[in-house]
Amino acid sequence: MNSFIENMTGTTPMTDQVIASDLLISAKSGIKNYAAALTESTSSEVRNVLCDQLSKAVNLHEQIFNYMKNNGYYNAYDPDQQIQMDIQNADKALSLSKM
Repeated sequence: MNSFIENMTGTTPMTDQVIASDLLISAKSGIKNYAAALTESTSSEVRNVLCDQLSKAVNLHEQIFNYMKNNGYYNAYDPDQQIQMDIQNADKALSLSKM
């Protein structure tokens, strides 16, 4: 978003953490959708394509997760620290809505 629009709308620039979080959520959603479609398909050709796409989606999810973990955006192995980060992010989102 350019600074003109940010000033008009009172929003802040999107950070790498926000973008990566959105992408991770989208990847999770894609995995769920591929898995559901896979269980509903009756054609072996379609199942093969969906299986391949599901595998690629899982690999993408892993890459996004590793990026977030390596940059300190996601603390899957330290739930207490992740909860604190989630609370800080929620507080920040709530403060933006009051502007």
